[in-house]
Amino acid sequence: MPAPDGRVLSRRGEIARALRAVVPTVLEGEDERRPYETDGLTAYRQLPMLVALPENTQQVAAALKICAAFEAKVVPRGAGTSLSGGALPLADGVLLGMAKFNRILDIDFDNRCVVAQPGVANLSITRAVESRGFYYAPDPSSQVVCSIGGNVAENAGGVHCLKYGLTTNNVLGVEAVLMNGDILRIGGKHLDAGGYDLLGVLTGSEGLLAVITEVTVRILKKPETARAVLLGFATVESAGECVARIIAAGIIPGGMELMDRPAIHAAEAFTHAGYPMDAAAILIVECDGVVAEVEDLLKRVSGIAAACNATSVRASTSDAERLKFWAGRKAAFPAVGRISPDYYCMDGTIPRRRLPEVLARISELSAKYGLGVANVFHAGDGNLHPLILYDANNPSELHKAEEFGNDILRLCVKVGGVLTGEHGVGVEKRDLMGTMFSDVDLAQQQRLKCAFDPGGALNPGKVFPQLHRCAEQGRVHVHRGEHRHAGIPRF
Repeated sequence: MPAPDGRVLSRRGEIARALRAVVPTVLEGEDERRPYETDGLTAYRQLPMLVALPENTQQVAAALKICAAFEAKVVPRGAGTSLSGGALPLADGVLLGMAKFNRILDIDFDNRCVVAQPGVANLSITRAVESRGFYYAPDPSSQVVCSIGGNVAENAGGVHCLKYGLTTNNVLGVEAVLMNGDILRIGGKHLDAGGYDLLGVLTGSEGLLAVITEVTVRILKKPETARAVLLGFATVESAGECVARIIAAGIIPGGMELMDRPAIHAAEAFTHAGYPMDAAAILIVECDGVVAEVEDLLKRVSGIAAACNATSVRASTSDAERLKFWAGRKAAFPAVGRISPDYYCMDGTIPRRRLPEVLARISELSAKYGLGVANVFHAGDGNLHPLILYDANNPSELHKAEEFGNDILRLCVKVGGVLTGEHGVGVEKRDLMGTMFSDVDLAQQQRLKCAFDPGGALNPGKVFPQLHRCAEQGRVHVHRGEHRHAGIPRF
């Protein structure tokens, strides 16, 4: 990454004074800025030049205008749970924290939607509507703390995204502010907006195009019933084969998650969910709908599992037991944190039919690098989350973990998958973009960024291996060299 802009840094005090005139809270001291130096990808750290904490859309617009006038870069930040370094600050940039945008503005049961500020936690939306039998479907493992604005930025998913879709399938409208201070309203409470699908463009744009200041999401009526079946297998490959056969049979479960032995043991010790400890892998398959349909689906799933040599089959007999099955899966990430000093959470997506092959290859890579790995992922849509275990106090282990992760992502692309499913590209996968996209692809993506942010000031250094000035886009040529990822990026 380019060295910090000395001209901007020399005007740091001036920028801070200008921001304080329009934003009530601007953090300038080193200790004040320290909590913002990293996000969920804790291997990378960088103090921001300044931190601004606006409270309304007008303050965001005014702050962005000031930053544009000073040519200062801006990094939007929600709850900071990004696992790809998407909210990693810049040494010469202003971190724009959206935590004070924490109110639900409107609950419209007639139109089945909720209007919320971007700092509202994902799970808070469900809690606000569950008394009337509604819920918000996307449910990332971090849903207790991750913000709905961050979910839009990363197009977050969750264990129920197989049937009910990712964030992009559940967002109806946004209010967003461009770098020049213009305020846009795209979509609303209606099902589809006319014209170009700008809502689809902004969802998953990782803070490179605009700052989200309001989100309208659809809410769903809870199904009549939901039951889960816990399946144990003697090998990870047989569990992967079961996933492929369930989908091939035309069954779309509400959720279908796979965990291997290290993840099983960690989660069981943490939550006592009742997982079979002798299994090499487990599948949690949830079916929802009317009672008769759910009963039939559970029988079909159990039959497919038996044909795949399942070693145990246990269907939930109560909602409390169903939730207990999911409690272990939801807590898998923190549970793994108890058995390793650090872990590196990967995120790639593959065709479901390649699951057995990819899982076997990950095991081989684990032996090659001498690092453990716990596999926890959304098996139904092929979204892998291998957790690579390492010790950050050993610099060589961090480097090996990064290279291990890069090999997993290259493998995902090689078998016909993609670099990310829901965590985004950020800085983590930025230098691997050339393995999936051609020079022409990357140039076209950058032209889209230029349409929203001509100065390239919003979250630069993320997603693109090399960011060109917008004036160069007519003759841009992005160099596709070998992947470069030597430790902590320079900001």
